[in-house]
Amino acid sequence: MCPELYDPRMGYDPSRKLTDGDVLDLKPEGWWGDAGKLFREFPFDSYQAGVDFAVRVAALAEARGHHPDISIYYRKVKVNYFTHDAGGVTQRDLDSAQAVNALWAEVSGAGVTGA
Repeated sequence: MCPELYDPRMGYDPSRKLTDGDVLDLKPEGWWGDAGKLFREFPFDSYQAGVDFAVRVAALAEARGHHPDISIYYRKVKVNYFTHDAGGVTQRDLDSAQAVNALWAEVSGAGVTGA
């Protein structure tokens, strides 16, 4: 456990944290696990298409009550899930990643370079 990630006010619960092996076995298509995080990069034909997708991911996260880190690069959006109060990836992260994949399936024909 990294001390900079631990905040006692979060009620850290390591029993909810999945092992790296579980994450690799259970991760949705297109996602990767690395250093206790679950992430995927989505390519786009334009910067604006990536921004539009990031806004939709943010709305989805708000509706689900589980928020990823979202990074917007020139024509790429990276979505990174990590459950802070568990100190790693949980089933909730896997479920949220699957929901982002469903969103990606909806938009993948409009302004993207491929899955």
